This record gives sequence, structure tokens and C-alpha cells, in this order.
Amino acid sequence: MRDRFNTELKAAMKAGEKRRVETIRMINAGLKDKDIEARGHGKTVSDDDILALLQKLVKSRQESAEIYEKAGRTDLSTQEREEIAIIQSFLPQPLSPAEMEEAITAAIAEAGASSIKEMGKVIGLLKGKYAGRMDFGAASAAVKAKLSG
Repeated sequence: MRDRFNTELKAAMKAGEKRRVETIRMINAGLKDKDIEARGHGKTVSDDDILALLQKLVKSRQESAEIYEKAGRTDLSTQEREEIAIIQSFLPQPLSPAEMEEAITAAIAEAGASSIKEMGKVIGLLKGKYAGRMDFGAASAAVKAKLSG
């Protein structure tokens, strides 16, 4: 993934795409912070960690865009939405609602979960298999609903 960031950065620089260059540089800066943090713990940053970083960046941009819209700052909101689109281009395609439902059902069966007490096992399995492809907030609600009733 790191190679893809650098390749995309070079292409954006050559094409003169200012917003894309700034966004990819921001991703690289976040990645360097992760590297420094991981090195302090004697670890390396995996692709799953990079996906989690990208999702975190998207989420913070979405929150900022909503705040800007409420404040009437459509110019800043538009900028945030452009950055979201650029960051999402590096993320794998998210699961459709039907695929998510199927994955949750399979994870519950695999974990042998029958009550809410075992929800953590199910979410752990989903995070292991679908990191970067699933909204785990929505998945948690769906798992909870299935295990409750």
C-alpha cells in the first residue's frame, strides 16, 4: 500500500492535482506517525493498520464536513468531501448490505455465539476478515440485534 501512495502522489504532482497531492501527503504523514508509534513498541505497521488509519481519516473528515455544513461553510465542507473521496479511493470496496448480513451470519455460526455475551468474539472475527471493508458501528448493531432476538 505504501508503494501505491507514493506512486499516486507522483502522478498527482505531475498532473497538478493540488487537493490530491495535499491529501496523499496527509495520509503519508499519518502513516509516519503510526510507524514511529509502532517502532516504540517494537512492532511494524501492517496493511490492516493502514486500512484502520484510512478509515479513521475518512470518519474525521465526515464529522468535519457535517460541522461545516451546519455552520454554513459549504466551501470547507466541499473540501472535506473531496478529501474523503480521495482517501476512499485507497480503501477496498465496502461490503454491500446483503454481503454484510451474510458475513455476520457466518461469523455468528463460526463463533458458535448464542447470546450478547459472545458479541466480542463475533466482532473480532469480522474485524479479522473484513478490516477496511465493513462499517463496524453498523455491524455491531446488526450482531447485537441477531444475538438478542
